[in-house]
Amino acid sequence: MKRIMYMLFIAVLLTGGLAGCGNTERKAKERVKIGIMLSDVGLGDQSFSDAAFAGLTKARDELDILFDYRELQQTGSYEKGFTELVEDGNDLVIGLGFMVLADLEKVAKKYPEQQFILVDSVSELKNITSITFKEEQGSFLAGAVAGMVTKSKVVGFVGGADVPLIHKFKAGFEQGVKTVNPAAEVKVAYSEDFGNADLGGEIAAGMIDQGADVLYAAAGFTGVGVLKEAQARKKFAIGVDSDQYFFAEKAIITSMLKNVDIALYDAIKEFKNGKKLGDRQIELGIEEQGVGLAPVRVIKLSPEQERNLKELETKLAANKVSILLD
Repeated sequence: MKRIMYMLFIAVLLTGGLAGCGNTERKAKERVKIGIMLSDVGLGDQSFSDAAFAGLTKARDELDILFDYRELQQTGSYEKGFTELVEDGNDLVIGLGFMVLADLEKVAKKYPEQQFILVDSVSELKNITSITFKEEQGSFLAGAVAGMVTKSKVVGFVGGADVPLIHKFKAGFEQGVKTVNPAAEVKVAYSEDFGNADLGGEIAAGMIDQGADVLYAAAGFTGVGVLKEAQARKKFAIGVDSDQYFFAEKAIITSMLKNVDIALYDAIKEFKNGKKLGDRQIELGIEEQGVGLAPVRVIKLSPEQERNLKELETKLAANKVSILLD
């Protein structure tokens, strides 16, 4: 009798355990799955890809989604990475960076029922939602700060590539500098590499040798080298994409924030709640909190400079400042 009762007890445990496993597997299948193809440098760029990854991590923790990612170093091509993410059953696939556009559209045409998000470029395909930012607005504020604090009246801009997207950063920065300091000179260089901190340091050193005392880089991990060289040479710097203060705490006045993490989190939240994303084109500026400035540190702006900066921010949000793009 005891043996029969024991066997029944084990059977109940096993049935419950199996039911529990079944429930866990079923719940996992029911969770929204997100896949992301990161930009060329990938994780560790301390800028764009890391910010996007932070947005997905937040979505995982707060929205109970599952996510997977691919890096170019793994797949060898963006097309292969996107294909793997689709075939692995992700409900939503994200492409990060203007350079993924062509490969993303190839895959999107092969899988017309799959929903995609493209960050930093625009597609007309029906199953791709495009998210872009008004980088020129945030960069204008960064330029205004640079123009306020420069002593030499020479500042520098380092872009990761000579392409339209990076031109938006440059144009905004130049015009922000000139608005508050018309006599200032803006030196410009393109690294043609988003993943080389040593190269960034070399370019920064050359600009500093030519008199630049404030440097702004929109160049991913290459830009980190610019920040560190500025600190080593006791000059000022401005970070990009995320608050980069902790990479060079004696040099970084502020950072131009490009809130990729928030934009992706919000889009994922909409998607999870059943909203069809479709072929929308979303553009985020200061008014939408897509771009802005990190706190000003290292130096202290005068009350007049703070008021001027705030007025410029208000005008930019209301589209009352015209920024001429290249």
